[in-house]
This record gives sequence, structure tokens and C-alpha cells, in this order.
Amino acid sequence: MSTEVAKEQDIVRAWYVVDLEDKVLGRAATEIARILRGKHKTIYTPSVDTGDFVVVINADKVRLTGNKLNAKMYHRYTGFQSGLRSINASDLLEKKPEMLIQSAVKGMLPKNPLGRKMFSKLKVYAGNEHPHSAQQPKELAL
Repeated sequence: MSTEVAKEQDIVRAWYVVDLEDKVLGRAATEIARILRGKHKTIYTPSVDTGDFVVVINADKVRLTGNKLNAKMYHRYTGFQSGLRSINASDLLEKKPEMLIQSAVKGMLPKNPLGRKMFSKLKVYAGNEHPHSAQQPKELAL
């Protein structure tokens, strides 16, 4: 038996839409990362991007369990001296709910050029409208 490696021309990419209204952030992020990597397909190869596109709607209505809404901190560095900026999850959910989802999913993808390519297939929107209806995305139940 020889191991089959997926080729770029053999990969068929689908579009999925995920509604995060009243869904737990971490559990939703693991499923989204699984779809982006392509682990749900039989053609999955770790060194090839076999994943599908994921459109996330209602990112502003996602839930965090326990005390994470107040205690969880997100950090970023501006690049300037003493440029560390921190914000807690409740403030980030009010200002930029898309970043909350993107940060959770990005942490579950590989930290290399392949992971960055996978991450580019994620589209996150705060409301329930998205501009990807022409791709006819399928509903993905979490």
C-alpha cells in the first residue's frame, strides 16, 4: 500500500456558513479549525491545504463560559517601546467581536505559511449578513 498525497488540482473546496448565536467560543473554534484544515475529508494530508472556506456570522453573540468574559486578556504589541496593549474579552466583544473568533481559531492552526494560508479562508462577520451568498454556502451545525 502506498500513501496517497493530496494534490492541489484534486481538492474541491466547499463553503460553509456557521451561526455562532449562543455558541461557546472554544467549542465552535475547534470545529471551525477542523474544517479549515480539512481534517473532515478523506483526502486530508497534513502538508497540503485541503480545507474548506468558513463564513462565521453573529460573532457578537458568542458565549464565553465561567469568568472568562471579565478575566481573559488579549495582548498585542504595537512595535514601539513599551507598546504592549491589553484588552479583556468583554471589551473586545463590544469593540471588535471578529477578532475574538479569529484569535481563537488562529491559535488552533499550524504556525507556519500553511497555517496562514488556511486562516485566509476564514471570513468573520459581527451581524447575520455576509457578502458570500454567491458561493452558496452550506449551513454547518455545531
